[in-house]
Amino acid sequence: MPERDLRFLCDLAAQLRVDSIRSSAAAGSGHPTSSMSAADLMAVLISCHLRYDFDHPDAPGNDHLIFSKGHASPLLYSLYKAAGAISDEELLTFRTRGSRLEGHPTPRLPWVDVATGSLGQGLPVGAGIAMAGRRLDHLPFHVWVLCGDSELAEGSIWEAAEYAGHEGLANLTAIVDVNRLGQRGPTRHGWDTGAYAARFGAFGWHTVEIDGHDPGQIDYAMSDARNVRRRPTVILARTRKGEGVSIVENREGAHGKPLADAEHAIAELGGPRDIVVEVRKPDPVKEPDEIARSPLKLPAFDVGEKVATRTAFGEAFAALGAARGDVVALDGEVADSTRLQAFADSHPDRFFEIYIAEQQLVAAAVGMQVRGWVPFAATFAAFFSRAFDFIRMAAASRADLRLVGSHAGVAIGQDGPSQMGLEDIAMLRATHGSTVLYPCDANQTAKLVAAMADLPGISYLRTTRGDTPVIYDAGEEFPVGGCRVLRSTPEDLATVVAAGVTVHEALAAADALATDGIDVGVIDLYSVKPLDTDALRAAATTTGTLITVEDHWPEGGLGEAVLSAVADLGPRVIKLAVRGLPGSATPEEQLRDAGIDSTAIREAVRRLR
Repeated sequence: MPERDLRFLCDLAAQLRVDSIRSSAAAGSGHPTSSMSAADLMAVLISCHLRYDFDHPDAPGNDHLIFSKGHASPLLYSLYKAAGAISDEELLTFRTRGSRLEGHPTPRLPWVDVATGSLGQGLPVGAGIAMAGRRLDHLPFHVWVLCGDSELAEGSIWEAAEYAGHEGLANLTAIVDVNRLGQRGPTRHGWDTGAYAARFGAFGWHTVEIDGHDPGQIDYAMSDARNVRRRPTVILARTRKGEGVSIVENREGAHGKPLADAEHAIAELGGPRDIVVEVRKPDPVKEPDEIARSPLKLPAFDVGEKVATRTAFGEAFAALGAARGDVVALDGEVADSTRLQAFADSHPDRFFEIYIAEQQLVAAAVGMQVRGWVPFAATFAAFFSRAFDFIRMAAASRADLRLVGSHAGVAIGQDGPSQMGLEDIAMLRATHGSTVLYPCDANQTAKLVAAMADLPGISYLRTTRGDTPVIYDAGEEFPVGGCRVLRSTPEDLATVVAAGVTVHEALAAADALATDGIDVGVIDLYSVKPLDTDALRAAATTTGTLITVEDHWPEGGLGEAVLSAVADLGPRVIKLAVRGLPGSATPEEQLRDAGIDSTAIREAVRRLR
């Protein structure tokens, strides 16, 4: 590399360090030392290798840059300033109320694809974006992910490493800032880049070990990464935390703090600079073809037949895939059980097998929606708990994501508690801006699957393993946020509120009670979030007593959702839910043992008299 270029890159790296210090000092908080270690890496990337049009962040040919080590946000924002995307004045609003420059990056900035800061997430999401580029977009963009060495202790990093290696994602490069120091002390492997290389290499990655403060080595490694075929690249860069400022360089105890004497540190780095980099724009690419659409023909099921809602989901989703070319499916190696296999058989080019790696499953879906695709990710309801942090961060990313959890509740029967989703409603209800849907029959399921494709935010469909009666005609509509009043008379002693499998138990209980001269209302609350608050409040006012019945733990589930809607009216709310740890038994025995079958509902009603 010519001496002139080396001087420029060193000056740019110094500017990035200075601006990281300045912004953190202005905020009185932040992570400048974690930013300073990676400044040389990012100076070379933005000057020589990133292809990005900052005026058009949605340009299809743009590379993608993800800071998996999101706490190094001062460096990212300093990069944006160097690229001319933000002003120095905005840089100094870092971490202040109303600023776009939050403590950890979010898509409030148009150049940020996803929120980061929960470590171990950027690389899995980057793998999803890279997969979309290769198999869906067919575009030549490159995905660059800056990782910290501390986060390489996260299991999700190695789910991503195996996934990307298995898929041969040559358009993905991880740049690991191996600065040796974590939050409280040295990292597990310190500066042993060979240890990391052995691990990535075992997953099929091309590995490059370099001095992360040598612009020539960095430039060579990044050029190498762009030219590698059929496998991803990891650049393992040995760096020093707090590089360039003697009082913090390679010293413990400086993590997550502004520098004590920012002016002295800035002077040691040669003072402020005002370098503006002309980031190379991507080469012109053909705009992606318009996504094919055709009229949606959902499957129709006859009233009275018995069909599992998971089966209805599979058939409806395959039909949705036929109508919309932007819909994609991601499986956690349970497509035969979730019935996602119907989509896989019909649309293999848009089906992605992620295997038993639920964090990568959700992360890949997040990455694909970054590129404008409409992902549905499906596994057992219980196993989404392994990926909840990814779901939480997807909400922070303003991601549009559709999750489908099968085998919910004790109704699955003999498999036992390890397979039973009994926390999923609470988990997804607690997710910001989420939608939670729990259909009770096949036609209702089909309509809700179609509705999910256009829902913003995180939406969740809970399906049942066993066959349940079809009670709704195929022509009926089920708006999100609605419910169905299935039984109601002026003489109702109480109203039973149920969803999914317990709707059928509630109907059976209501019919049996009617033969004894006891009337009760029944509401099918298929939309658990948002709720049909008006219908619930009307029932609470009319009868004074609501009995909620759910195949879920009582904490955070259907009963608590209903109670939140009517509490100020002061009705009596009786919650029937799964309270004891289940074992193995038939579905009917499970419902009876949990106290959520028709007999338990009848007994709860009779106790009111």
